Amino acid sequence: MAADPPRIRPYQSADLDDLYRVCLETADNGEDATALFSDPLLPGQVFAAPYAIFEPTLAWVAEDADGVAGYVLGALDTLDFEERLERDWWPALRKRYPNPGQLGDTLSQPERVTLQDIHQPFTTDPALVSRYPSHLHIDLLPRLQGRGLGRQLIEILLTALRAGGSRGVHLHVSRANQRAAGFYRHVGLIELPATGARVFAMEFAEASMTG
Repeated sequence: MAADPPRIRPYQSADLDDLYRVCLETADNGEDATALFSDPLLPGQVFAAPYAIFEPTLAWVAEDADGVAGYVLGALDTLDFEERLERDWWPALRKRYPNPGQLGDTLSQPERVTLQDIHQPFTTDPALVSRYPSHLHIDLLPRLQGRGLGRQLIEILLTALRAGGSRGVHLHVSRANQRAAGFYRHVGLIELPATGARVFAMEFAEASMTG
């Protein structure tokens, strides 16, 4: 009997541990970063959990018979989201995780960068969010790649962002992750002119932010 095909469904709070796991297993430019982090929760503390906790209606998971193996996560208003994290998310993590400068050479480079994100979070250029106020993260484990699920996840999120009144969406991509860059072009995002970071974006026609 053939296994049930993969499916996409809205995020549920019981999925949070799976988001942490998938984030870890894709945190090395799409590859498994388990060996690079002494705390397996660390990547998800920055790149997955806050979205599920603060914007759960903009989160979907992809799963098969073996469980959750991917997700898409979004923030409708990037600047508001960053302010909420500064107020309600980062303070507790700063108590839990030391500043990387206090740990000498004991950290891997990915650990150091991720801890830095907790203590000195990235802030998005206001000029970027004036045109593309929303942003997203998407990750799929290898067993669900190449099956159209990534495109479906993106399309579901873009539809929700448009319905929420967003004018556009952006995301940042590591320059080392060429596979991801190709995927974003394939699903219709455009690479913006280089300004240091590598940014892909999509503008939505005739929309205005709500609220």
